[in-house]
Amino acid sequence: MDFTLNGVDKKARAGTLKLAHGIVQTPIFMPVGTQASVKSLDAIDLQTHLNAPIILANTYHLYLRPGADLIHNLGGLHGFSQFQGNFLTDSGGFQAFSLQHNAKEHAEGIVFKSHIDGSLHLFTPAKVLDVQYALNSDICMVLDDLVGLPASFDRLKHAVEKTTEWARVSLEHHQTHASPTNHIFAIVQGGTDPHLRRQSALELGELDFDGYAIGGLAVGESADEMYRTIAHTTEFLSPHKPRYLMGVGTPQDILNAIELGVDMFDCVMPTRNARNGTLFTNLGKLSIKAQAQKSSDTPLDPKCGCYTCKHYSKAYLHHLFKARELLYFRLASLHNLHFYLELVRGAREAILRGEYADYKTCMLACY
Repeated sequence: MDFTLNGVDKKARAGTLKLAHGIVQTPIFMPVGTQASVKSLDAIDLQTHLNAPIILANTYHLYLRPGADLIHNLGGLHGFSQFQGNFLTDSGGFQAFSLQHNAKEHAEGIVFKSHIDGSLHLFTPAKVLDVQYALNSDICMVLDDLVGLPASFDRLKHAVEKTTEWARVSLEHHQTHASPTNHIFAIVQGGTDPHLRRQSALELGELDFDGYAIGGLAVGESADEMYRTIAHTTEFLSPHKPRYLMGVGTPQDILNAIELGVDMFDCVMPTRNARNGTLFTNLGKLSIKAQAQKSSDTPLDPKCGCYTCKHYSKAYLHHLFKARELLYFRLASLHNLHFYLELVRGAREAILRGEYADYKTCMLACY
């Protein structure tokens, strides 16, 4: 994988990631397209209105429906969805965790029941990669053992050992089965225990993956515990590889994690909050449901250059939300994702100027 650091401001990093479907400048936020679709948006929205260079799709869900073979036969994720930027796909480990009443550990991986029809399936390190190769993912995540917090030391230690074991199997499989455009990231585990995080990061670092993710956070620990764990973990990750914090996503979390040396992010928050009536602006969060928006002829954010703010008033969006019109979901999602993408673009520019601390302070003042 071609990853170049263009600038560093203390621990904050600005980099360039060259992938088969375009260049990704970091720090970057990846919109979540679980079903090969970012909810309420299409490929034109993502490429033209948002200029999103990479989005995330979900291996577990796409494997179950419509199936990896069908997507492969229809041109992979890019041909199937018509999004011509890059795709990162997760391994399904989080779904096994979140749907744990349907899943259990197996000697070779994770056995789970489909939430759709109850059918039984086995995800092994090799199988989840084969699924992602069929999807033609630009970045593939390995299968890991994710544990909710709080958890016992013994359970966390077992998860680290299992994650390393599966990572070794994954890397061996990847070296003989992947195409040159399919890259692979390992996932550091260990809960909030500093010794286990160090162990996991060092063991995975010896295996020379294309990049490294920090997993197993935002699953029950406090914000302070999460930040301490990120700060500790990045100390043991290669400075020459991209770093991805999985599933973490308030503006505050992203800004703090960038300061701690993280490059890549994803979260459902911007689109989920949009659908529920909460919009992110440069003046803080705004509730479109509030009666004060009913007759306002101003845009959501006077400083915002998104498609929604250029064309529509708060009054119109308030009306759409109250009337339960589907158009509201698209316009609100476009705005929130634009805010997130501009947040990380602004962070990159500040890092390159050596002014990240000031940028972070300014942005956090509204949050």
